[in-house]
Parts: sequence; C-alpha cells; structure tokens
Amino acid sequence: MAVALKRGGMAPLFRSAALPVAILLLVVLMVVPIPPALLDLFFIMNITISLAVLMVSLNAQKPLDFSAFPTVLLFATLFRLSLNVASTRVVLVHGHEGESAAGHVIEAFGTFLIGGDYVVGLFVFAILVIINMIVVTKGAGRVSEVSARFTLDALPGKQMAIDADLNAGLITPEEAKARRIEVATEADFYGSMDGSSKFVKGDAVAGLLILAANIIGGLILGPVSHGMTIGDAAHNYVLLAVGDALVAQIPSLMLSIAAAAIVTRVTSSMDLAGQIGSQFGSARTWTPVAIILALLGLMPGMPHLVILPAAAGAGFAAWKLREIARRPAPVEVVAVEPVDQSRIGWEEVTDGMQVNIDIGYGLVPLVDERRGSPLMARITGVRRQLSKELGFVVPQVRVRDDINLAPFTYRIIVGGVTVGEDSVSPDEMLALDTGQAFGELQGKKAKDPTFGLDAVWITAGDADAATGAGYLVVDPGTVVATHLNHQLGAHASELLGPDEVQSLLDGLKDRAANLVASLSPSPLPLTTLTQVLRGLLAENVPLKEFRRIAAAIAVAAQRTLDADEIIEMIRPELGGLIIQKLCGVREPLRVMTLEGQLEGLLGQAVRSDPSRRHTIEPDLGRRIVDALQRAAQPLVDEAKPFALVVQPAIRVAIRKLVRTILPDTPVMSFFEVPEDKSVEVVAVIGAPGALPA
Repeated sequence: MAVALKRGGMAPLFRSAALPVAILLLVVLMVVPIPPALLDLFFIMNITISLAVLMVSLNAQKPLDFSAFPTVLLFATLFRLSLNVASTRVVLVHGHEGESAAGHVIEAFGTFLIGGDYVVGLFVFAILVIINMIVVTKGAGRVSEVSARFTLDALPGKQMAIDADLNAGLITPEEAKARRIEVATEADFYGSMDGSSKFVKGDAVAGLLILAANIIGGLILGPVSHGMTIGDAAHNYVLLAVGDALVAQIPSLMLSIAAAAIVTRVTSSMDLAGQIGSQFGSARTWTPVAIILALLGLMPGMPHLVILPAAAGAGFAAWKLREIARRPAPVEVVAVEPVDQSRIGWEEVTDGMQVNIDIGYGLVPLVDERRGSPLMARITGVRRQLSKELGFVVPQVRVRDDINLAPFTYRIIVGGVTVGEDSVSPDEMLALDTGQAFGELQGKKAKDPTFGLDAVWITAGDADAATGAGYLVVDPGTVVATHLNHQLGAHASELLGPDEVQSLLDGLKDRAANLVASLSPSPLPLTTLTQVLRGLLAENVPLKEFRRIAAAIAVAAQRTLDADEIIEMIRPELGGLIIQKLCGVREPLRVMTLEGQLEGLLGQAVRSDPSRRHTIEPDLGRRIVDALQRAAQPLVDEAKPFALVVQPAIRVAIRKLVRTILPDTPVMSFFEVPEDKSVEVVAVIGAPGALPA
C-alpha cells in the first residue's frame, strides 16, 4: 500500500475525493447557516467558475474539446442555487440590520451597481432574465435539440465511413478505435447538451421565484418581527434581494453564453476568436461599412461626432486589411542539401505496393469520390471476403490511372507482374450468359474476363429486360472486382510474406503461446515457415485453421527443416481443409486416379531424377495431360469439382504437370483423403500403352 501511494502520489486521491466533497459542500450550503464573510467568498468563487467555464468554451476548437461541459453546467447550477438558498437565509434573518447585513458582495451589487435604487435594480434584473431566458437559453436549447437529432441520425453513416477507411487501409485499427470512441462521445455530448440547456432555463426561473420570495418575506418580516415601517423594510429587504438576484444572475448569464458558444461552435483548427477574426478580416467587409456609416453621419440631425469617427475607424480597418493582403506571404527559407543528379531514389523504382490496378483515363469515374467510388467499395469487399477465406489479411490494393493504357482498359498487377488485363465500359452493364439465357441482346459482344463466359455490354435501361431473359447483369465495377478476386485467389501465395506470417504468429501467440514458442524462430526460421505456408496457398490450401496448421508444422519440423518435405508431411493432416470446397459433408468425393502401371513408371522416373525437380519425360507428360483433359471435360462442363488422387511419391510431379490445365483441381495423395470420406472414382487414366499418341 505504501509503495502504491509513493508511486501514484496523493494527487489521484485528492482528485477522486474532490467530487464527493463538492456534493457535501452543496448540502452544507443549503442546510447550515453561512456567515456573510464566507458567503462573500462563495459568491466570488461562483463568478470565478463561471468566467473560467466561459473562457474554456470560447477557446475550444471543437465542442468535444469541452466534453465535460454538461456535467460542469449541472454542478455550477446546483452550486449557484445552493448559494441562493444560503443568501436568502442571511437576507431574511439579518436584513433588518442594514445594507451590509448579507455581506459586501450583495451590498456592492445592491448599491454601487444600481445606485442604491431598488426599482432600477428590479428593471436591470428583469432585463437580464429576459436576455438569459428568451434570447440566449432558448436559442441554445433549440440548437442543442437540432444538433442532437442530426448527430444521432448521422451516427450509422459515420461508423460505416470509419469501417470503410479501415478496410481500405487508410487508417490503422488504433485510429479506427479512437474515431469510434470520438463518434460515440459526440453523440453522448449532444444528447447531454440537449438536457443541460434545461438546467439554465430552470435556473433563470428559480432566480425569479427566489427574488419574489426574498421581497415578500422581507416585507412581512420587517414590520412583523422587527417593528420596521413598510418603507424601511422595502428599502432594506428589496435592495438586498435585488443585489442577491443580480450577483446570481450575472454568473448564470455567463454560463448561458458558454452553453450557446459550445453548441453553435463549428469544428475548426482555430479557437472562436481566431475563427471570427479570420472571417471578418477582409477589406471587402469593412469598405462598405465605412461608406454607409459616412453617408449616415453626413445626414442632417445625426450625431456627427459619434458616427463619423466610427466611419473613419472602419475605413482605416479596410485600408489596413487591404495593405496586409497585398503583402507577399512570408516564405521560410529552409536550407536544402544539394541534389545528387546521379542518384536514383527508391521511390522512383517502386511504390512498394504488392497489388495495383492500373486504369485508363476513361475508367476514372469508377474511382471518383463524387460518384461514390463504386470500384473502391467493391475492392474493399473483395479484400474482406478473400481475407476470411485465405486466413490472412490481403494487402491493400492501389488504383492508379495510367495514360499509357487504352481509355477503358484496366490491368491487374501482383508483385510487379501483370496477371490480368481487360476492358470495361463505365457507363454500361455487362450481361453474362450463364447457360440459361434465351434470346439475343443488342450491344457490344464481349467475354467475361474471369470465367470466359459470353457476354454483351448493354445500356442500363436494358438491364431489366436482360435479367428477364435469363442473363446475369453486373455493373463494370463488379466486373473488375470479380476479376481481381479471381486473380488474387490464384496468386494468393505471392501475397504472403514474412511480415504477414509474423502477424499470424502474433495473433496465435495470444491463444497458444507454447505452440508458437515451439515453432519459430527455433527450430524453424521465419523464412522457411513462410515458404511452407506459401506452398500450401499455392495449392489452394487456406490458412484459416492456422493453429491446426502450425501444430502440424511444429511436429514435422522435428524431423526436417526442408520446406518441401514439411509440406508433404503435413498435407495428410489437412485433408479436410483441402477437400472442403469439392463436396458436401454427406456427398462422396469425386476423384480421378492413374492406372497402377502408369503410377509405377512415373514413380521410377521421379526416384531416378537426381535433381529432385519431379520432372516427367515430355512426350509422356503430353499424353497424360491430353487424357486428363478429355476425362475432365464433362465434369468441367457440368461444374462438378473433383480431385486427382495419386501415389505420394509422384504427387508433386503430377501437380506440376497439370497445374496449367486444371489450376483449381487439387492433386492429392491417397493418404490425404480423410478416412471417413466416401470416394467416387469418375475416371482412371490408363497405362502408357493405352494413352493417346
């Protein structure tokens, strides 16, 4: 305990105790009689607090800079009302003793400020109440209501904007969290301000009632309890009552002004004085003012000695502001090192982005923020969905215009290599024939860049008719995004680097610290682990179950540190992940196999290859590919996925052989098929003699 106090100091204890002590003080003011000298101190404290609140409100750059204002306003109002109760007690009990009976502050407000005439004081108080209630408080209350309504209505949109910026990579997760907190705080603030304005209005009404109670009570107590005449009682009690009301009403007015300044504040990098000064600091504002005042001052019967100096002052301000505007802006000269003309900067070589989409100038409307950036929104959706499927965060996609491209052409670049290129019409829709369409559409014939389907570019007005005819109609942004999704999935292994792998390990460390410690950096270096995971992705094995994959790698790493060998050792553990997209839980797995004699021949060729490149004799490989294409074509036409299952020794060789013709078909060893999964053999590729020539 002693150590904690020493480290934290006593300041936190004082801060935590300040609020309960303040509440207790309010109760004491209402219940316990307060001597006039102490009452003077509390009145000065009330004025000081009100001035401080007003200054903070005027210096705030945005409303949330003073987010505690609603609560401060509540306690300031309660403090002032407690003072009213205490001062009422003093006025009624000691009012017969004279003007100084209730303290010097009330006496000063009752004599010096209003000249000792309580009738004048009543009118001054009435005017202050009117200004406070009808002008300032009512206006601020209405602004608070409207601000609260619009802030709450805009809340979902702001949250969606934050999510969009986060998904687009424009902000970090920490920045997104801070923005969400700020949006929630803003909604709470304006909701609280909507109710806090009622405090100020109620305070003004309470001031009227307390004034009436003091006057009526004094006029009764003076003659009855102290034998005073009505005139003397009116002079003493009414003067003190008016002084008491004024000393409370002026701080109340300052708090009302502070509330109005807060709710009418527009967010800016400057405080209120700087914002007003910058907007009034124009010669075009003060020149007409000077001319109008001068004309008004020259009219007969006008107070020339007052108006003409004001016109001269406005004219001088206009001249001075015009002179300031003509001055050249100050330029800060910064010493710059001489540029080495022979040096080439890294930024001139690459922009560091893994994924880029280059577009021709005709496709710029697809990323125009004024049109809602339809392409950017779809790219964000692609990244989000693909990240869920692959198991790691897909890198940001940068869209940039390229004057070297044809106007309506786009190019998808992954790792500096162009992996896709096509053209779209930004003002039309693409109608795809998925095999169920009937009739022909008028428009420009095309091919879907992703699946190679026959398609037609049509106008937006023909979209409903095309849909009715069985066509799938998509907008150009969706065409590009779908193509991007396909290419990113096909090149997923190129998107994964050491940094992404380290992020996977960091995420797993929170749930399985011992597993991560047993995996990397010892015995498996980060680079080798990256090779293993990229090898899995290259064969469409997702990393969603990274804990399961990491556990299998940790076991395999005890036997070998070769990335290719580790991949082959862990694949049997991941059979369920490999086939999950090929068939349902209760459906059999459709497979193709190789005839035993052919597998034996291929196995002998692989084992006799000293380079371990798993290559197959070209002529034999061509015949195997032709046979596979013929056997697979009916399944491809019917969109029935299948797997090619072979002996473990030749799996890598067969995968290299067929990856260009069947990129989405997994090549598995017999050990990788789950034991509880039924299998349907749809084709057997025959022996070398039975293969086509």
